[in-house]
Amino acid sequence: MIVNTMVMHVVALGAMVLTMLCLPAYEAQAQGRGKRELLGSFRDWDALVMTSNAGEKTCYMISTAKRWTASRKNVSRGDIYVIVQHRPAFDVKDEINVNVGYPLKSGSEVTVSVDGKPAYRLFTEGRAAWAYDPRDDRAMVAAFKRGSRMVAKATSARGTVTTDTYSLSGFTAAYNAITKACR
Repeated sequence: MIVNTMVMHVVALGAMVLTMLCLPAYEAQAQGRGKRELLGSFRDWDALVMTSNAGEKTCYMISTAKRWTASRKNVSRGDIYVIVQHRPAFDVKDEINVNVGYPLKSGSEVTVSVDGKPAYRLFTEGRAAWAYDPRDDRAMVAAFKRGSRMVAKATSARGTVTTDTYSLSGFTAAYNAITKACR
């Protein structure tokens, strides 16, 4: 019992020291990000603007999957979401990022379809996917504006196939908000 108590005290002391060493770096990193502001919630999409300490804006909108399925049972996943962003300082507009919440199979692609129409192919890295070309981003944004449902299909590093379904309700209003904020 005394050994267990002593071990617990050593572990607690180590955790406290680690926290004290890392906290200033974390706070500096968080402060370096600047300020984030919610532009509005538009049905199933939230629109935000983040302004760095240097005054550079990133305007983005985000939505989470309404439902998802997997090709096998007992699948564990992290956050599942789609982001559309504008970064005027880098001449980036309509950049789409699909985050599937698990490590993706190396060399695989995520497919994105709107209302069952032919799919767009996105390249993968880590847990996320992006369009190969900015023209594909623009085409997807146009399809999202006209559509009601977006489906993303992906394959995990373990070979599990997932299908994530998103609502496009509120997409156009959120898109207009981020576009206005990042002119």
